Amino acid sequence: MRSPWLNKLSVILGPRPPVSWLFLCVVSLLALITVFGSSSSSSFDSVTSTWVPESYKNYRRLKEQAAVDYFELRTLSSGASRQRELGFCGKERENYVPCYNVTANLLSGFKDGEEFDRHCEVVGQGKWCLIRPPKDYKTPLQWPAGRDVIWSGNVKITKDQFLSSGSMTKRMMLLEENQIAFQSDAGLTFDGVKDYSRQIAEMMGLGSDSEFLQAGVRTVLDIGCGFGSFGAHLVSIKLMALCIAGYEATGSQVQLALERGLPAMIGNFVTRQLPYPSFSFDMVHCAQCGIPWDKKEGMLLIEVDRLLKPGGYFVLTSPKSKPHGSATGTKIRNMLTPLEQFPEKICWSLIAQQDETFIWQKTADAQCYSSRKQNDVPLCKGHDASYYQALSPCIIGPSSKRWIPIQNRSSSSELSSAELALHGKY
Repeated sequence: MRSPWLNKLSVILGPRPPVSWLFLCVVSLLALITVFGSSSSSSFDSVTSTWVPESYKNYRRLKEQAAVDYFELRTLSSGASRQRELGFCGKERENYVPCYNVTANLLSGFKDGEEFDRHCEVVGQGKWCLIRPPKDYKTPLQWPAGRDVIWSGNVKITKDQFLSSGSMTKRMMLLEENQIAFQSDAGLTFDGVKDYSRQIAEMMGLGSDSEFLQAGVRTVLDIGCGFGSFGAHLVSIKLMALCIAGYEATGSQVQLALERGLPAMIGNFVTRQLPYPSFSFDMVHCAQCGIPWDKKEGMLLIEVDRLLKPGGYFVLTSPKSKPHGSATGTKIRNMLTPLEQFPEKICWSLIAQQDETFIWQKTADAQCYSSRKQNDVPLCKGHDASYYQALSPCIIGPSSKRWIPIQNRSSSSELSSAELALHGKY
């Protein structure tokens, strides 16, 4: 006896369903099996694999490529001509840096160190070309190995210069013919850099240089950074050290620091402000950097004051003094004499002096500026401009919105509420 649902089906379709209808049912059944089988398989894969992040990365790449394709299509649709390919520059431009043409600057009348400064107005529209890398240039090693070992062919320093450099041979050694190895923390010190850093910390009243962060020191401007050993050590204790040095056609300090993976840029400390906003650094460091701090009626120290945050430190290490009566010893004493007097006019205080190292601290007390004498350095009025402006004869006081003493910050890496209000969360 047939079931009731078969009786109903035979009423609807008749006693014998058409052959085409049966074929359609079979095809539909196979299609359903295929669909459900693939969906269950993909569901299983989604549980057992991590395809979502990979899909997200691929999606970002597709979006970026789509944007590039869009701009290319828009350029073609606008009828713009195809850009010509650039050739390689000649060997005479091997050390070329835009806006730093010492020969052209000298011909234009710049002197007394200004010829090494940035003068874009002197450089005319030259031939566009690609500057060749050094003949034996190799891709730098990845961090942190690249901090301590670089390829000698990537920098303009020869083995003969190593051997004739005196103290330089203590800071670096030639592992092979094509490598320069800097002494790391795992072995010897950076020619006494660790001891020097600890000395600075102790002069500041700290137990060791590992307490720099607790004292509010996070960012350091290293003027005339040499071979980057001091900056490399500061990076190893989680400080941000920026090297700045003058233009050099060969043997550039900036080039050497960049090859080691350290932040560095060309900058001259002569006639213009450095390209950083006011109150950018917690410490400014100068160790035998060759800056004539006693010249220009204190203008160079005023620029340091502009860069330092309230409560920040200026560390100066002069060349080692020779016996009294020598020309070098007399020169150093003459340089330090105005440094002992001028800092008081800009509310600095000498907090420590040991051997040839001096440390001044910028005041964090806003009242200091109102209690100075009338003939002291005046406070600036108007907009706080920077970025290659002329050196200013005034100092920026506590009226600036960026006036945040470094001692008011937390010792952690998180920004304080005042810093967040000024700089934003991101």
